[in-house]
Amino acid sequence: MQYPILEFDPARKAIIEPEKIVKKIDISEYCVISFFKEVTDKLINENKAKKVFTLRSEMSEHHVYETEFDGKTIAFITSGVGAPLAVAILEELIALGCRKFIVCGSAGVLDRQIQCGKIVIPESAIRDEGVSYHYLPPSREVSANPEAVEAIKTVLSKHGIEYILSKTWTTDAVYRETIDKVNKRRSEGCLTVEMEASAFFAVAEFRQVKLGQMLYGGDDVSCEEWDHRNWLKQHDVRDLLFRLSAEACLLL
Repeated sequence: MQYPILEFDPARKAIIEPEKIVKKIDISEYCVISFFKEVTDKLINENKAKKVFTLRSEMSEHHVYETEFDGKTIAFITSGVGAPLAVAILEELIALGCRKFIVCGSAGVLDRQIQCGKIVIPESAIRDEGVSYHYLPPSREVSANPEAVEAIKTVLSKHGIEYILSKTWTTDAVYRETIDKVNKRRSEGCLTVEMEASAFFAVAEFRQVKLGQMLYGGDDVSCEEWDHRNWLKQHDVRDLLFRLSAEACLLL
């Protein structure tokens, strides 16, 4: 191959397998992966969660917790940002014994008409990152798990919450979202941009686990002048998304 990123190796076994790093424990098969640290910290500070394991990276420790939701036990963790770290955490959660995942996070919007805080369900993702190419053969897109998408839709409909079904653009390069690229991705049907979805979807397919994602519309990158729209201050939306994610996860 001319480009190393396209040299997919279908071998199931790697030199370092997640099971060599962490061993299976008694843990819920349901897990919410959240990018909202203040939401998970609130659960922890209110003594509504129990730490069950600690994952470690060069950067820091990543604690895995369990909590009770709708009478069932569910695990949760605050993810690292960016596909490589987020996927390493997902791999180790799978090795621990989790099998059903809903991810909740935020995304930039490629259409300014999408309000800040609007919920978007990605059905598929453009693979403009590097991690997914080590899990699946080269392709332009990868799909979310259909059962997970349906579970999310069911929960949102139950609560009367409007949402958008869309394709998302996953990129490693937050500072290289150019006007031409934004326009191209929008022409392909993408309404959001983020840094992890396509890698999450690829790993879930490779490891044969169920995973879906909920995003909320954050900053606006649809025009030449970036508008942050104070997306990090959408505290009510972030808290709601975590709870909706837990509910959807338990439907899987």
